[in-house]
Amino acid sequence: MTQDEPATVTRLALVDDHPTLLDGLAGIFASDPSFSLVATGGSAGEAVAIVRQHRPDLIIVDLSMPGDVFAAIAEMAQLDPHLKLVVFTAFSNVELALRTMDAGAHAFVMKGGAADDLFNAIDAVRRGEIYVSPGFSPSVLTGLKNRARQQGELAITLTTRERQLVEGIRQARTNAEIARSLGLTEKLVGHYMTGLGIKLHARTRLEIVRAVERLDGEGGSIG
Repeated sequence: MTQDEPATVTRLALVDDHPTLLDGLAGIFASDPSFSLVATGGSAGEAVAIVRQHRPDLIIVDLSMPGDVFAAIAEMAQLDPHLKLVVFTAFSNVELALRTMDAGAHAFVMKGGAADDLFNAIDAVRRGEIYVSPGFSPSVLTGLKNRARQQGELAITLTTRERQLVEGIRQARTNAEIARSLGLTEKLVGHYMTGLGIKLHARTRLEIVRAVERLDGEGGSIG
């Protein structure tokens, strides 16, 4: 943040490979004094480079653009745990929404939806909440739990978000402390903890850590 920017300004980055949409969004946010547009891009690789170079508070990314967007989301989440990451997409698919949340996104917003949907998402993630366009929210929360159960029966891998939770557990942080460090709500951290316990067949935090240590020792796919 520069000296000329008030403390309440959100440093924003936009990444979409459709120039017309990108210009339109840039114009909208440029007229809002609570935002400072620090960079724009058109690919997954550019999104990661923007986070490395500009350290925005919030980044809005499309799913359908050059590069591996899911890998980019995971990398951005690891680069800056405080970064608010909003996916803005034309794909109305619950599985894709789940994959973006697994990778570390905070919001999944449909293009072509209600005019205020994107801004509702931004307000939500600013408050430390997760946001999914109306019609998807119940399915996403249910899907998180179902997926954890299904993956618990297969080869176990941990998502970026789950790796962050395990690190918080290793540091003896409470759910509230983990939530604050990741910019999430304590309720959502509780949901992820439940899913992590189901996946690892662990009932306590100590059992979660021991399960991860066993997988590390066996060459498991953890981080």
